[in-house]
This record gives sequence, C-alpha cells and structure tokens, in this order.
Amino acid sequence: MAADRSTVARVLDQIASHLELKGESPFRIRAFRSGARTVSALAGDPASWLQDGTLDQARGVGPAIQSVIRDLVESGRSQLLDELRELTPPGLVEMLDISGLGVAKVKLIHDRLGVDSLPGLEAAARDGRLAALPGFGQRTAENVLRGVARLRRATTYRLSHHAREEAELIRGALAAVPGVREAIVAGEVRRAMELVQEIVIVLVADAPSEVLRSLAQVPGLDEFGGLDERRATLRFASGERASVVITPPPNLGPVLIHATGSDAHLAGLEAWAAERGMAFRGAALWTESGFVAAPTEEAVYQALGLAWIPPELREGTGEIALAAEGLPPLVERGDLRGLLHCHTEYSDGNLSVRDLALACRKAGYEYVGVTDHSGSIDFVGGVSDAEIRRQWAEIESTNTLLEGIQVLKGIEADILPDGRIGYPDELLAEFDFVIASVHNRFQMSEAEMTERILRAMENPYVTILGHLTGRMLLTRDGFPLDLDRVFEGAARLGVAIEINADPQRLDLDWRHVRQARDAGVAISIGADAHTEAGLDNMEQGVRIARKGWLGPGDVLNTRSMEDFLAFARRRRGAEA
Repeated sequence: MAADRSTVARVLDQIASHLELKGESPFRIRAFRSGARTVSALAGDPASWLQDGTLDQARGVGPAIQSVIRDLVESGRSQLLDELRELTPPGLVEMLDISGLGVAKVKLIHDRLGVDSLPGLEAAARDGRLAALPGFGQRTAENVLRGVARLRRATTYRLSHHAREEAELIRGALAAVPGVREAIVAGEVRRAMELVQEIVIVLVADAPSEVLRSLAQVPGLDEFGGLDERRATLRFASGERASVVITPPPNLGPVLIHATGSDAHLAGLEAWAAERGMAFRGAALWTESGFVAAPTEEAVYQALGLAWIPPELREGTGEIALAAEGLPPLVERGDLRGLLHCHTEYSDGNLSVRDLALACRKAGYEYVGVTDHSGSIDFVGGVSDAEIRRQWAEIESTNTLLEGIQVLKGIEADILPDGRIGYPDELLAEFDFVIASVHNRFQMSEAEMTERILRAMENPYVTILGHLTGRMLLTRDGFPLDLDRVFEGAARLGVAIEINADPQRLDLDWRHVRQARDAGVAISIGADAHTEAGLDNMEQGVRIARKGWLGPGDVLNTRSMEDFLAFARRRRGAEA
C-alpha cells in the first residue's frame, strides 16, 4: 500500500519520539518534528514529492527525512524507524499513548523508576512512586490509571507477559469469591501463546449457580454478563476482561481441557473419542453408559488411552497421536544451566558485569554469557575495541572474586547488509562465543535476506543466530526468509538458532521451532535481558521451547559450561 501524507507525518513524528526517548540530539529531534509538520501541509502525495522535486524546495526537509519518505514510498516501511524500534523498550512507546504523558515524562519515569511497561507503570501509579516524581502528583497518577484502562479496552491482543500478569490478578480476585474452591488460569495464557486475545479463568465450586451470582459483587467490576448458569464475562474498571467458566469438582478435568485447548486440539479429541465409542462434547466425557466423572485432566486423557498432554502442546499439531505412544519429557526452566544473551551498562543494559553475575547466581544459573552490542549498532553506543578489553578485564576479575557462577565473554555482533559480521575475525576469535543478529535493513527481499543470513553463518566465529526473523510482536512483522535453507545451513555448519525470550520478540516463532530441531539445528534460549527483571524472560522462552516440542537435550544452554564452550569451539576447528 502506498504511503500517504498522514502516514509520512506520523512516521516522522514517531522517529522524533524514539530519538527523544533514546536521549539523542535535540537538534535532530526538532528536525524530524519540524519535518512532520512540513509534510502535513504539502500538496500532492509522497511519490510525487520525490519525482517533481517538491521535497527539495520544502523547508527543513533534508536528506535524512527524504530518505525516510523514499523508504515509505518504495517499501511501505521506514528503515530508520525499524532500527529505532529495535532498540527502544516497546513499553515506553505504549506509554506515550496515555494522555498527559509526553516524551519527557515517560523518559523521567523510565530513568527514575526503571519502568518500561504498562503493567509496571500501573503498579507505580498505585503504590505512590509515580505521584512522588517531580511534577507528577496524585492527580497525574490517577490520570495514568485511567489511561492504562482505556488502552486495555482498546487493545484486541496482549503480549504474553502482560496477559499472564492480568490473568493472575483476575485469578486472585476470583479465588476470594465465597464458594470458590479453586481458580485456574486457562485459555491462551495457559497454552503460552505469544499473543493473547482472551483471558479465561476456570472456577471450581460445589454450587456454581451461587458463585455466578456472587461474581457480580467482585470489587472493581465494571461490567458483568452472565451467559448461562455456569459462564460469564467480566470487565473491570482497570481495563482487564475475562471469560469465566464455573464447574463442580467431578467435571473439572474435561472443563479445564475444553477451556484450555485450541479448536484444533478439541476437534482432534472429539474425533479420537468417537473412534473409540466415546464422546467428548459439551466440556464433558461420555460413554455408552453415560457421563464419566473426571475430576482431573489426567483422568480424561487416560480414559481416552492417552498420556496427559501439556497445555503448551494443545494446538492440534500431532500431539494426540504422539500421546497415544507416550510423550517424551519437555524442557523445564530448571534444566537451564546457563543464561545467554544479556546486555550490561557497556551498551544498553543497566547492570554492571558483577551485578549481572550475582543476579544470575541467585537465579540458579552456573554461567552467564555477556553479549553487549557490537560497535556497528547505531543509537546504542555499541562497545568499542577499547571498551571490550576493559569489559574482559572486569569479567576476569569477577570470575576470580565470585564463586558459583562463571561469566563468559560474548558479543551480540551485527550482521551487516552484505552478510559480514560487525567486527573483524581477529577480534571475534577472542570471544568465548558470538551471537550474530540483524538490526537494520529489514526491507531486503526474501532472497537477499536469506543470502545475508547464510553468508553470516559461514563465519566460523558465529555460534548462535539471534532473533532470526527480526519480528517485534504487535509492532513489526518478521522479515521474509527461506527458513528451509537457513535451517539446512545452520545444521550443516553447526550454528545454533536462538529462541529470543524477550516477550516482544519470542523469535524463533514456536511454529518453526520443531521444524528447526527436526532439521538438526541446536536451539538456544536467550533472555535478551537489559535489566535484572529481564532475566525472568527465560520463563517465557522455556514455554515457547515447550510449544516447539523441545526436550532438555534439544536446548544448547541446558549443557554444562564446558559442553557449551566445546560447541562454540567446534565451529572454529579447535578440539572440543
């Protein structure tokens, strides 16, 4: 679709906001803001501006702004905005949509409170931290809470971690309703979907109709809709919404399966049951003798001759047939021995090497791989050669002084447009391992981008491909790739591919994880952490690995540090 005038103006304004959030030059920020105002007043369409010289005559529209407009006309995307989005916490951009929170206030919130998400902003507004900031006060905090609620109501999909937090808040509130024996999060959240459209809560109660009547009295409830004697929809004043199903204990198993599974999984179970003279319908299990009481999911699957199927697998992708034979174990968070892909204060993180090591040791890891951005990454202040050597000295000192954790010398090196890596081989050879990632030029064709990735993998110092498709959920689609060729190349060359556990990425997509594994590719799980809180990203990364059918042996950082380093050395032709 061709870019129109309003789209160009909006993109230029968004670029200015991103630059301001990153602390870029005020002159550059003003230039893009001024450019947005200028193009809004131009006659004609952007394509004609480029052809007839209109932009050359427009005041304040220099080469940088013209380049953005040319990108939009030719590809429908701005390379500059893509690169800035890559390096800006998405939650900060979401916060800009709240009335009364301009860039300066959002930046202050981030700098002073470390808040970079809507749930974090909401918590700060509730506990008084926001009101205590200079120039804020209680009225601003209340306006922020109303703004967060409005955004929630207007948003169809939620990122997985936001949905999980909301679901847990709702679950806690409903668990306190008189007569509720247990409240369980089900639906897309329980299946670990990367995007969640609906929050589903199953309530266990001896008297469902009484509990249903009590739901209307839940504190903070804004809207209540009873669908029948055991189902309701709830919307809270804070913007959260949920579908609720109430069941007596004897039928919890089939109700929970029905409230959790995808349509394809449930259809598969119905067909499987019918082939065996049973019926799985209406969230209940039936035989010729009548209703089958099944208080647990395990009882339902067992009655159908199946092993219990973990919620993450209930997508109708062959899990039922596999469960008839017996499911192999899936990877768990406790299987991970190393934390990979994290950033320190040397680039765009906020932890020192030592503080990162302490946090990882506390979280139970045996080793952590520091991977700051290479110097070719703009807007981040990538690590220079001198800074790298200073960081290495700090790593060696940390390893000498701390017990129970080892810090590895890694780097997240940029894959340049021609497939070269953003550091010379002589320097790459001194790292323990290298993550190679694309951070710009996302508009390349599938053939061009595939060749770019394949050439990068030929470099013997590349250990892992980071966030393979470059997607940013709810913000940017992944760039096109011939995944068959990439997976074949990675398996042949011994390059691992990352599941980037940043909830905004979750890239590699779980739909392709099993394909990569079956092609012989080793999979790593990378936190892409920039803060201590970011270490928790690994939980969602594990869920995505499980959705991709990965067992402990399929994940690179379940290996010991020695085995992980041997994997990296093997690429370099050294003895493992």
